[in-house]
Amino acid sequence: MCEDSRPVSPHRRWDGSAPPRPWARLVAALSCALALVGCAALAGCSVHPNAPRGRIVLGFSAWPGWFPWQVAQEQGLFAKNKVDVELKYFDSYTDSLNALATGAIDANSQTLNDTLASVSGGAKQTIVLVNDNSTGNDKIIAAEGINTVADLKGKKIAVEQGTVDHYLLLLALAQANLSEKDIQLVPLTTDAAAAAFAAGQVDAVGAFAPFTTTALARPGSRAVATSAQFAGAIPDHLVVSAALAKDHPTEVQAMVNTWFDTLEWIKNNKDAAIEIMAKRGGVSAADYRTYDAGTTIFTRQQNLEAFASGTTPAHLDYQSGKIADFLVSTGLAKERPALAGLLDDRFVKAVPA
Repeated sequence: MCEDSRPVSPHRRWDGSAPPRPWARLVAALSCALALVGCAALAGCSVHPNAPRGRIVLGFSAWPGWFPWQVAQEQGLFAKNKVDVELKYFDSYTDSLNALATGAIDANSQTLNDTLASVSGGAKQTIVLVNDNSTGNDKIIAAEGINTVADLKGKKIAVEQGTVDHYLLLLALAQANLSEKDIQLVPLTTDAAAAAFAAGQVDAVGAFAPFTTTALARPGSRAVATSAQFAGAIPDHLVVSAALAKDHPTEVQAMVNTWFDTLEWIKNNKDAAIEIMAKRGGVSAADYRTYDAGTTIFTRQQNLEAFASGTTPAHLDYQSGKIADFLVSTGLAKERPALAGLLDDRFVKAVPA
């Protein structure tokens, strides 16, 4: 039996429900689940991998680049592409990572660095689509009087440990010739971190939209670093289990096709789409419109360019190597994740032009 006796954060989520498991529990749960999966494999399995696949469970959480999935569901676009998808929304992003890593869901919406962290822990995952790049909607937000990243030295900073904005924080600190040892890290889930900052309990917070709206409600607060300063560092993806990509490519292709059909629907029905996405995010349509510049949704051509091999942050293979090295050097991952088989461009290549 796998257990983690560490206390759960007393803070509550934005919907008032019980708090999710912290990152340490994700790692413990992943190790336990992967061991159980291995035991099941040794015992044998009655599922025929090439048989037609039934319902696919696709996870997503609060991020502007993933809310189009809600549009796809409400407009019947999965069904149009003949794929049975159950869309599962996670209040906690960390819980969505845990769900894919442990096989509780078949696919998830997650960042490149968080995918690599899961792979380093033994999960078998494949990136099949770039939803977007974060170009400002991930922020390090500080209290009045803190004007630069250098000013964060010695300050209390809340962030969801081990996930995307922890990564952004470490990038920003390194750029300012600081490290995590120079600050007081307060590990909280992103929603709780934003709320704690807004209430004046910490000096700064690492958060992503829409939680940045909560944080910036604190009078005098401002962003001292954003993802716009680190081009290509935070790409967001549709990630599937390696087994799903291998054994059920038809269904994966249908999901990728649905994504681009959804972008076309949004283009032609902008106001209606914003209402759907804002409602899912729990913010006003006006607030949601402010997120546009901070999330760059990728076209099919941008996907093809990102998947192509290259030597700049715009290329996923290059960025994956940089992130893998960074995760190990900062202690976010114990082992360098294996990159072989991580990126699969055949699905975006097969999308009708």
